[in-house]
Amino acid sequence: MFNFYTYPELRDLSQGSRIAFARQFRHKTQDFVSKELGLTGECKRRTMTRYEKGNRNPKEERTKEIAKILDINYHSIKQYDFKDPTDIFYLFMWMEELYPNFGFKMNLQGEDRINNAFLIWNNMKIKRNNNEITYEEYIEWKLNFEIGSE
Repeated sequence: MFNFYTYPELRDLSQGSRIAFARQFRHKTQDFVSKELGLTGECKRRTMTRYEKGNRNPKEERTKEIAKILDINYHSIKQYDFKDPTDIFYLFMWMEELYPNFGFKMNLQGEDRINNAFLIWNNMKIKRNNNEITYEEYIEWKLNFEIGSE
């Protein structure tokens, strides 16, 4: 018997699409996540479907629960505030999944922790491109990278 695995695809940069990507990367079903969240009733999976389709956004606490269930960094699936340089950094990391040849250089005045995060990310991309790490290891790193923890 063969088990086939296809890499998850990010359909857009929405919170729901990022949750779906992370869930699929972890090989978890909507039913599994729903059960872990303690959702009950006949339509328990409907909540996850609504989150992933963007018809409904989970509140911050629920987003943290989902991140914990999927064993990922909360920042990778939270709703982003585009005034916050940290959130913009995470958005750029997700853009790479939509646009694989996406690249840029950035130096934010007075934002040493963000600039350092960009350097770390670039080093990880180099490792992936040089086959020093696998795609799975690279995505794992992205899903768990936390600015300031390096």
